[in-house]
Amino acid sequence: MPRDLQFFRFLHEICIDVAGDSLDQRKRSGVERENTAVRLVNKTSTRDRVMKNSIDLSNELNVLGMLDKAREIYSELGDAPAISYVRSNYRLLSKIYHPDLNPNNKEKAEKMQQKINEVAHIINALPDKELIEVIKNGALKKPKEKWKVLVVEDEFGYQDTLRNIFTMEGFEVRVAIDGDTGYEVYKDFKPDLVLTDVLMPNVNGIELVRRIRNDDSTIKIIYMSGFFGVKRLKKELDEEVVQHKYPTLSKPFKVSHLLEIVREYLGMN
Repeated sequence: MPRDLQFFRFLHEICIDVAGDSLDQRKRSGVERENTAVRLVNKTSTRDRVMKNSIDLSNELNVLGMLDKAREIYSELGDAPAISYVRSNYRLLSKIYHPDLNPNNKEKAEKMQQKINEVAHIINALPDKELIEVIKNGALKKPKEKWKVLVVEDEFGYQDTLRNIFTMEGFEVRVAIDGDTGYEVYKDFKPDLVLTDVLMPNVNGIELVRRIRNDDSTIKIIYMSGFFGVKRLKKELDEEVVQHKYPTLSKPFKVSHLLEIVREYLGMN
């Protein structure tokens, strides 16, 4: 075979090989681009879903009264305690609103239980990083034209329980840990109702109410305590209740009983 013919055949074979390699490369590139596009779509969908869940969770935590408290914990103690509060507190709400514990309001309790379960689903779906962003940046809508309740209680368990109950029932709530703090919160908050424990350190509930009554003689008060029988306070408390017709609650009490007294006292029924 002439050299020129051999040379041209050699070039032809090289061109075929190069073309084949280019075609394979284009196919591989196409597959890679397709896979990349799928990953981007999936990533975008996940991000959109997380953002939607974050917005939904922000609103729901606000409704449940947990967002404000979670931010307070975050500012004082950091990420981990705030996340722990949000991830665990809905379990307490679920117990409070269990239909079996609220036979007189079973239908409403079931609806609240369903809402709490929906919130729990969102909480469990979000990683810690996204959850802390909700706590830090979620929209906090201030309630409008709501009954305002000040809870003065030195037991932390009762503080959170009462805050959650009133918030989920549509009240605006503030909590204070003793009589001194309660009076300062009262002056700033101007509540419609003060729900106060009787036995507290420093300033007890009766002394607190007397201070408040100097500012507003018509203020509505509900006394609560597990120690109504303490001698040094019994006489004073009896006089308060008789003279001013304040309702009383003895701990522990049912949620339905508490709400029934509050609604009747405020004329909400």
